Parts: sequence; structure tokens; C-alpha cells
Amino acid sequence: MFDLKNYQKQSLAVLKAYLEAARTIGARTAFEQMEKVGVPNTRPYRPLDGLASVPYVCLRLPTGGGKTLLSAHTIKITAEAYLERDFPMVLWLVPTNTIRTQTLETLQKAGHPNFEALSAAFDGRFRVLDIADFEQITPADLQTRACIVVATMQTLRVRGTDGRRVYAHNENLEPHFTSVSAGTPGLERIEGGNDAGKIKFSFRNLLAIQRPLVIVDEAHNNTSPLSVEVLQRINAGCVIEFTATPAEDSNVLHNVSATELKVEEMIKLPIRLTEHRQWEDAVRDSILTRQRLEAISAQETQYIRPIILFQAEDKGGEITKEVLLKQLIEQEKVPREKIAVVTGDQKELDGINLLGRDCPIEFVITVEALKEGWDCSFAYVFCSVASVHSKKDVEQILGRVLRMPYAKRRKEADLNRAYAHVSRSSWPNAVSQLHDRLVDMGFEQTEADSFIETAPAFDLTGGSSSSASPGAQPTVFELDEDLSAFEPQPQDRDAVTIERTASGSRIILTGPLSEDAARRLAAVARTDEVRRSVEIQTRRHRAVWTAAASPAQRGVPFRVPQLCFDLDGTLELAEKEALLDAGGWKLTDYPAELSDIEFRLTDRGIQWEIDLSAIGRITERAVGEAEQYDLDLVDTGWTVNQLCSWLERRVRQPDITQPVLLEFVRRVVAHLTGPRSIPLTALVRWKFVLAKVLLHKIEAHRRQASTDCYQASLFGPGAAVETSFDYTFDFAASPYAPHWPYVGHPFQFQKHYHALVGELKNRGEEYECAKAIDMTRQVKHWVRNLERRDFWLPLANQKFYPDFVAELEDGRIIAVEHKGEVYATNDDSREKANVGALWAERSNGRAVFVMTVVEHGRPSLHDQIQAAITL
Repeated sequence: MFDLKNYQKQSLAVLKAYLEAARTIGARTAFEQMEKVGVPNTRPYRPLDGLASVPYVCLRLPTGGGKTLLSAHTIKITAEAYLERDFPMVLWLVPTNTIRTQTLETLQKAGHPNFEALSAAFDGRFRVLDIADFEQITPADLQTRACIVVATMQTLRVRGTDGRRVYAHNENLEPHFTSVSAGTPGLERIEGGNDAGKIKFSFRNLLAIQRPLVIVDEAHNNTSPLSVEVLQRINAGCVIEFTATPAEDSNVLHNVSATELKVEEMIKLPIRLTEHRQWEDAVRDSILTRQRLEAISAQETQYIRPIILFQAEDKGGEITKEVLLKQLIEQEKVPREKIAVVTGDQKELDGINLLGRDCPIEFVITVEALKEGWDCSFAYVFCSVASVHSKKDVEQILGRVLRMPYAKRRKEADLNRAYAHVSRSSWPNAVSQLHDRLVDMGFEQTEADSFIETAPAFDLTGGSSSSASPGAQPTVFELDEDLSAFEPQPQDRDAVTIERTASGSRIILTGPLSEDAARRLAAVARTDEVRRSVEIQTRRHRAVWTAAASPAQRGVPFRVPQLCFDLDGTLELAEKEALLDAGGWKLTDYPAELSDIEFRLTDRGIQWEIDLSAIGRITERAVGEAEQYDLDLVDTGWTVNQLCSWLERRVRQPDITQPVLLEFVRRVVAHLTGPRSIPLTALVRWKFVLAKVLLHKIEAHRRQASTDCYQASLFGPGAAVETSFDYTFDFAASPYAPHWPYVGHPFQFQKHYHALVGELKNRGEEYECAKAIDMTRQVKHWVRNLERRDFWLPLANQKFYPDFVAELEDGRIIAVEHKGEVYATNDDSREKANVGALWAERSNGRAVFVMTVVEHGRPSLHDQIQAAITL
């Protein structure tokens, strides 16, 4: 249950690569040179005022993405990649006291994934404390444990620091300051009395000395100048934000889409929305929905007890918690013990385990937001009878019903959805309101369009009035304006029907609707509110119908053959690991000496060079004056064997056995302390850097071995290579989860295999290439091939993901890689062209590869594709 999802692993991998680069070439340069995964429009890096050299980045994950778990894993990564400390100091900032309490509980509770992540990272040597308990931290803790302090930003975010414990002089903290020089800059000092001018023994100063990693949860709440001033006060060593909705100027390093969360079985989608004329009907049908889900969940192997969340009106409203509670008990005959009321003055969930089999709670009534701390994945149904509801309240309640029980898709499709019941009196434009709340929760516009299903109300017996799939159902919505002036074109008359009502009009969309018709229908509206409602409803309808009509949704097969090679008489996929096995790769067959260029200690510090695949080659980075150490300091107490063991654990590789790796590390250290005459104390003090250099050295050896094996096994004179349909990438069976979607303007793609086109900008050469493929007559369907997730071909040291893959009407497969003119003839492009040609050549005419280029004198992109097809 603690295994990370793929999107979580990738998020952490991107963060680690960035921090390693930032430690070497600086925070801004590293950000500018990093590939921003899933971030289509990267803004210039914005450094922290007063802390320009400090890494300051944001990971964007929609609600339900597991930000707390990722934050827990982030601590170890940051400690090793940037802070270079075995046991870091961490200040974990959250937006509210409720979340502070919840976060502390998950980080301190053995068996919880967040606790276990920390325990595994630091071999159980860590402490998690509330900021109110900072006095409990000892100097020994800071030397032997990772110390994580959880606080709200409000605890530290004050103009005047007088009266706040974290800023006050505290004699209990004196042991932390015994070795701190009286002239240390940046620390607050006592202002009056006999000790005026002396350093305060304050928690603020302790943080400033430790230069903590700062994790900011829901970072969009902390963008004020005063929040930045807090980071300056504590001398933050690294700041990492997690949020679903970053501020406009956030340094977003990585973006995860809601589609990825859905594919990874983290959230329930789509949301089935039912509108009712009266609030009593919404309550009744939400209960019927829960009953139906309960009956279905009885067939599941894991225990699930579906729960409804009711949102009542505040005091003074018509439908208060008291009115709603009376309705449930007296009219719907719900036993009181099955209902919990959670408001500011009534907290009936305190101390209750909602996941427990002995828990009777099936209904929860709230008024305002559940303060983000209440959480239970059994919540399936959201029912709002409140006529006044803030954006934040709705978002937080929706966030509770989106989480998938046990983060695992259920066998029954209805248990993979969330449900919302609202009354028209309180939600006059329900779809547009729900759409906007999803966007505020981190969903892309196109995701919000396709993840809302409108459904008819249940009848009095509890059965659904329609069992048709969402794509086959009409979209029906009512407006407080008369739109009968709309005149559909002949091609749209079967898709749009408008009926007059007493208060306005009812719109019925029953088929594929053109973009032009949707635009003209919205233009008839007189008010902005109604116009926006029409725009969202028609866009959602078109998204649902497009998805239903896509080849993937219809189950059309799409398999692509993969390149294989003969290994001892068996056909194997040409993966790097298999190719290395074929060549008999062994690390100790390669030299263990680190040259003076690779690792050099001087009187002024250390210089080295290291290769990071994401940012290129780094040379001769000198340590700043603040990091200078006397390399002949008193012996650290480490032995050569201890250092070798530490390094071996730090650089472990899945394809290298522990004895082989330890022997290689031993040879490296022996060479450094022997012929290179570097003191062991110096190696211990720079062990984190030495570990990075070792990783670089091992990877260089692996790359050389991989290149040799690749050439021999695929291109050598005796190479036995086959493009095999026994080994295929199946687009139909593989979830399509782009980091961000193409927004279909100005061109509407007609032949894309999935309804959604992923990771394609609506301008530039790749966009033009996609258009050329879509307009090629022989193309049956095509797909925007996703990097690191879809079909690939082998290169010597990585995988190559062609930009586009298509199936032709005659059954052949064509892979298209587009290169800008400046890149068309470089080594990378030549290697890709070679393996693409090999894949096509060994397919017995069933595969085609083309590398398209836009340059003067060449045929158009369409003609280049056409020429490859007709060869």
C-alpha cells in the first residue's frame, strides 16, 4: 500500500534532477535548463527576495494527488541532492490548524504511508514535532535524526515578532548556541538589558543557523511579501511548494494532470451531476444513490461503506443544519446514529475512524468547508442544499468525494465515479459552477469539461431513469433567459432543441454539435452569466460526444510492433538492460581511478565536473567562501571501511550486485587516499559530493558498455534483429495520461486515436506536423506519442519516443519524428534516424519511419509523409 504511483515517482525524479543541478550551477540556471515536465508555458524563474541562491520551486498536483506523501519523500531527496546532510532540519508549513493536526498525525503514526516513508528514508531516525514543542529538540537530535517541525505559516508570519514564542529568547535553547560565533550575521539579538546585543536563544535563530528545508503545503496561500519575509528570517536553505493551483508567478517545475490521477486510480471520475427542482428531491435522490452504491460495494473484496456529504446553509438561512437533520430523521427515516454533524461548534467526527467496519456513519452534514483536514475515501456523494456557498467550501467538499478508496479502481464502474446532487434553487447554473470549482482544484479546462456527467434524477423507486452510457445521453439544462431566437443550421437541427419554459428556456443537446453552433448559441444570451453557462454546457457536451466517438473509446485496436533481438536463441525486447546482459556488463571490468579533473580538492575547496543528463556538462564549480573547511580538521572518527559502506549505500544500482559495487567503491577510495594522497577526513567531509562523482563515473562506464552492446547486438555483422508483432505496444490497452492537453483551437483534429490530444501546443512545427498527419488521406488514426509513457525505440543509452505514431488504412504502422532544421543533422537525430530505419527495415514492409524537417528547399510536411507512405 506504500508503493508510489508512476506520476509520483516521476515528480520526485524531476525534483531530484533539478536539486542536483541547482547544487552545482545554481537555482536559477538549473531551472532554466531543466525540462519542465508537463509545464507547457514556462515563466521566467522568480528567485526569492533576499535568498536568490536558494532553490525555490513548485510541484503542481490536483486535489487527491497525495501531496503529503510526496512531501515526506521529498525530505530525503533534498537532504542528499542539495543540502548534503544525513539528517536535515525541516520546517513543514501548512495553511490551517486543522491540516497541521492531520499532518502531524499521519507523520507520527506508525503504519501510515507518510510515517513509513520517513522511517524508510532515515532508518527510523527522525522526529516529527508540532512547532509548539520546539523546546524538545536537542543538539543530539540535530546530529542523529531528521527533525521535522510542522507549523502554520500564521505562526511565523507577523509584522512585529514581540510576543511570539518562536521569536522569543528561550534559555532552554541555549545548548544549540554554545558553538555559534557571537559575530554570526543574520541572527536576531537581545535589544535591552544587561544582555543587549547578544544572540537570542530563539527558535527563529535556531532555524536560521540550520538553514532548513521548507515544505509549503497549499502554497498558493503564501504569496504575500510577509510570507517571503518569513523565509528570509529563518534563512531557508531550500523551499519546495506543493499545490493544486500555483500562483501566477510560481516556479512550476512539474505538473501532474487530473487525467494522470484518474489513470493511476487515485481519484473517482467522472462526477455524475444530477439537478433537482426542489432541495428535498436532491436529498432523497442522494440517499437513493448511496443505497445503490452500498449494494454494489457488497460485491467488492475490500470493505467500502459509501458516505454522503451534505452542505447545509448557515444560521439565518432557510435550510440550516437543523432543518436538514430533521428532514433526514423524520422524512427519510435515517437513524440519528448514522449521521454526523461537523460544524464550527459541533464536531461529531472527532475520535471516529470512518474507515472502520464498526463505524455506523453514512451521512455527514457540514455548513462551511471541512477545513481540508477531514478526509475519508468512502465519501461518494456530495449533496448541496445551500443557496450561498463560497468557492473554497465547495472545493473542499468536492475534494473529499474524489478520493478513491484504497487508491485502487473498483470492479464495478459505478464505484469509480463521484456523485453530486443539487437543487436548481441553490445551484442555478450547476454545471458551470461545478466546472469552475474543478478548475480551481487543479483540473485543466478540457479535463473539467469531460469529467462532468449530467444525469437525470432518480425516480421515486430509486432506479435510474436511464441506463445509457454518458456518451449516448442528451445534455439537458434550463436557463433563466429565452434563447428561442437561436436558429440552428441544417446540419445542427438534429443536435439542438430549444423549449420555452415559464422562466426562460430548456436546451436539449442530443448529438454531435459543431463548434460554430455552440458559439452562435452562446451569442444569443443577453447576460454574461447565461452566456458562460451555455459555453461550458456545450463544450462539455461536445467533449463527451467526441470521447464516445473516438477510436479508443469504441475499442478499435491499435498495436505497434517493437524492435527485438536474438539473445541465446530467444527473441528479447531491445531494452537497455537486456542489451547489457547480452554483452556481459560488469562494473569492475572498468577503471576505478578518479582523475584530477573528475575530483579535486584544493586549499580553496573542491572542484569537480559531473554529467547530469537533463542539463548538460558542468565543469569546475568552486565552493564559495562560506563553505570552506580546513581539510586537516580533527579526525571525524570514520574508517575507510565505514566510508566505503556509506558510499556503497548512497550509489546502489539495480543492475550491479552489492559485492561488485562495494569492491569498485573500495578501489576508488584506495586510489584517492593512496596515489592521490587525499586525507580520509577530507573525503568524509565531502562524501556527498564524492557520491555524486561516483554516480557520474558509474554511469559513464555503463553508457560506454551500453553503447558497445547496442552497436554489436543491433547493428553488428552478426546481429539478429526483428520488428515483432509478438512484442507490441498496445495503445488500446495503455492508459493515455498526458501531463497537459492540447486545446483544440484553431484546428480540430479528426483522426486522433484518443478524444484528448496530449502535450501538443497550438502553434509551432510539431503542431503543423500533427495537422499534416491528420489530413493525410491514408491515415486511419494517429496518436501524439507521450514521452516516457508510450511507444519507444531503443537508443544506446535511453529510449526514443517518436513524436507521432499512426496506423494507415492498409494496416501499416508509421512512426513520425519531427526535427527542427537546426537539430536535423546532429548526433541525436542521426541515432534516432538509424534505429527508426532499422525498425522499418526489419518489419517485412509492415512499418514505416520518417523524420520530417521544415527547411528551405524541402517538400512540405504533408508531402514528406506522403512520400514515406508511398515508397
